[in-house]
Amino acid sequence: MSWFQKTFTLPARARGSYLVTDEVVSQLPELKDYKVGILHLFVQHTSCGLSLNENWDEDVRADMSDALDRIVPEDRKGNLYRHSCEGPDDMPAHIKSALVGASVTVPISNGRLATGTWQGIWHLEFRASKHSRKVVATIQGEKK
Repeated sequence: MSWFQKTFTLPARARGSYLVTDEVVSQLPELKDYKVGILHLFVQHTSCGLSLNENWDEDVRADMSDALDRIVPEDRKGNLYRHSCEGPDDMPAHIKSALVGASVTVPISNGRLATGTWQGIWHLEFRASKHSRKVVATIQGEKK
């Protein structure tokens, strides 16, 4: 059994849902060394999230962002949330992060991510302004 860990940074992005599977794979050439294993990704921030979801139709990502904005709206009038130190999008971002989660786990088979046909790794950014995000990638498995 082998362990590997690396931290990498996702590019700065504004609010939205982004397919980042290819970015993750390019940051982790070590994946190819594993016959079988698990990749765990953890984003080190409280105002964004990671998800495993639709990888083909961009409309799904736009719909997800719109739905989360409806479920957890910004506090434009200042009466929804107590925490507002960093602006009206900050507390909603923390709530969305709690709903979506800060991590995903994906199986590794023969040096590749074993996602389903229509699955990809998403970075969901909940702040209006662009933020780069650090991700800790941990691989556990049996090397080839």
